[in-house]
Amino acid sequence: MINCFIILAAGESKRFKSNTPKPYYLYRGIPLFLHSLNKAKESKKFKKIVLVINKNHKKFLKGINLKKIKIINGGKNRSESSLKALKSIKNNKISKVLIHDAARPNFSLKLISKLFKGLKKNLCVVPVIKTNNSVKLKDKNKLVNIDRNKIYLTQTPQAFKYKELLKIQKKTTRKITDDSNLFIEANKKVKFITGEINNFKITTKSDAVEKKILKYGIGFDVHRLVPKKKLYLGGIKIPYSLGTLGHSDGDPVLHAITDSILGACAMGDIGEKFSDKNKKNRNVRSTVFLNKIIDQIELKNYLINNIDINIIAQKPKISKYKNKMIQSISKICKVSKEKINIKGKTTEKLGLIGKEKAIACEVITSVIKYD
Repeated sequence: MINCFIILAAGESKRFKSNTPKPYYLYRGIPLFLHSLNKAKESKKFKKIVLVINKNHKKFLKGINLKKIKIINGGKNRSESSLKALKSIKNNKISKVLIHDAARPNFSLKLISKLFKGLKKNLCVVPVIKTNNSVKLKDKNKLVNIDRNKIYLTQTPQAFKYKELLKIQKKTTRKITDDSNLFIEANKKVKFITGEINNFKITTKSDAVEKKILKYGIGFDVHRLVPKKKLYLGGIKIPYSLGTLGHSDGDPVLHAITDSILGACAMGDIGEKFSDKNKKNRNVRSTVFLNKIIDQIELKNYLINNIDINIIAQKPKISKYKNKMIQSISKICKVSKEKINIKGKTTEKLGLIGKEKAIACEVITSVIKYD
């Protein structure tokens, strides 16, 4: 059976007051909805991802890689959009479905795992948080105090057994603010789990404004060229008669990038993180190391701003491999290709590099810190 992640991004964003609709407004360097989509992919729990959009906003999707993502037009309200998304996957043998508002970009992968765990014994699982504020209810002209310990603020993503949700959705014609309302009104059990404070909803433009600090880091690496070894540069295999000597795969480009990122984020260096004295790191691809570092800096609210790379080699000439390297680095570092630059340099036949006995790389990376 298949799991599906549905992202609702079909609203008109009237309260957001921007020429760019809220789902496509740049938040931490990328369109708001992409945060949710990328996390759904990263979790590796979903074979199907559905993006529900406003038909008037299609132009804002241009240039965004949405391969293998099902895109459908939403309805007049949230209820209609949700139902259209559920019907669009009717013939895909869906078992479990998570429905999420694109306006909540800061949920964690851990929350997704908790939702799936809750679905093992429940039909509907919803993350909630309690409020620290005093709560009042206005009933006509009278104010009534409400015990805040009995108040729960619901969040998304919300998790459901697909068939049960579709059956209930088909019976409603009313507007709803979230899909769990349907289960509550049908007197069906809802499993509440602890949500996340950071998983707040972006409603107005001021909610999307964060303090940004720009930081820089330098990375350098050099490896000998030897026979009977593979040559990896920038995460791709380069056809050449010699390869780099190293404890891992000896990729000087990814090693220098990793060090530059760690330097910018004041998180030490690659040797501290992945010691060559540790047998587990032997012959491991440098892509694995860099992926781990990207995960770590994201937890500290860092985002890569740009990467400038000098590859210093007499041979091989790297010009025809630049685009493939940029594509590889872009995917690993989760940064657009336009923010990566690679330059090929030689030492005019001087030294070990000039004698084709080594390859070096130096990198400067800038990162943005969000507070």
